Amino acid sequence: MTATQEGAARTRLVGGPGMLLLWLYGVMVVGAVSRSAYQIATEFDRAPLAYSLSAVAGLVYGFITYSLVRGGEAARKAALVCCAAELVGVLTVGTWTLAEPSAFPDATVWSDYGMGYLFIPVLLPLTALYWLRKAARTRRPAAG
Repeated sequence: MTATQEGAARTRLVGGPGMLLLWLYGVMVVGAVSRSAYQIATEFDRAPLAYSLSAVAGLVYGFITYSLVRGGEAARKAALVCCAAELVGVLTVGTWTLAEPSAFPDATVWSDYGMGYLFIPVLLPLTALYWLRKAARTRRPAAG
């Protein structure tokens, strides 16, 4: 298969509502990566767990953004898995920060379920999971 045929066969993931998801994930990449890079470079000893978790969140957001841009069924499945992992991370870290605040002397992107980011970190994977699953159903051929 040539590169042109492969590109044509790859289903776009960023049409319609997917474009908004792509934009939001892009914003979250910039926010999480820049915040964690600055914090790790300047004050890592203050809250290494929090800053490391923010860096991980940034990497997850980056991979999901890349998958949405790449398109295709394999990328959709990878994005689906990453969004599920992201949701588990947000719920775990969010609960952990509420149950044991002393473990987090500074906030992470996912602290308090993303309250510092207007709860976008908990709403984004829920929305993305719904949209990615819906996108898969609309691409399936009808049984005849």
